[in-house]
Amino acid sequence: METAAVKYPNYGDFAADCPARAALDLFAHTWLPVVVFVLRDGPMRPSQLQRAMGGVSQKVLNDTLHLLEQRGMLVRRRYREAPPRVEYELTSAGRDLLVPILALGQWAHRHASHLVPDD
Repeated sequence: METAAVKYPNYGDFAADCPARAALDLFAHTWLPVVVFVLRDGPMRPSQLQRAMGGVSQKVLNDTLHLLEQRGMLVRRRYREAPPRVEYELTSAGRDLLVPILALGQWAHRHASHLVPDD
C-alpha cells in the first residue's frame, strides 16, 4: 500500500514563521509538557498543580501557565468567591498536545538506559 507524500508549505530551513519550529519551541520550555500532562484529567488550581508537579517554583509555574494561556493551550477560570479561586483547564489544542507528550514519554521509557547516565 502506497502512502501519499505529505505536502508542507516551504518555510525555508528553520524559518521563524514555521509552525513546526513554533511547536518545538513549546517543548523547549522545561515545565510546559509537565503542566499539560498533569492537567490531563481535568481542571486544577495552581496550588494543586504545584504539588502534583513537585520541584517547580510559584513564579515558574505562573509563567508557564501564562504562556500556555497565551498560546491557546489552556483556559483560566476565575471564580468570584472569597477568597478568589482560579482553575486551569486544557483546551482542545492542549488536549491534542498530550499525543506527542505521551509518545515522547513512551520513547523515553523504551530508551531509559540511554537517557539516564551511569553512576
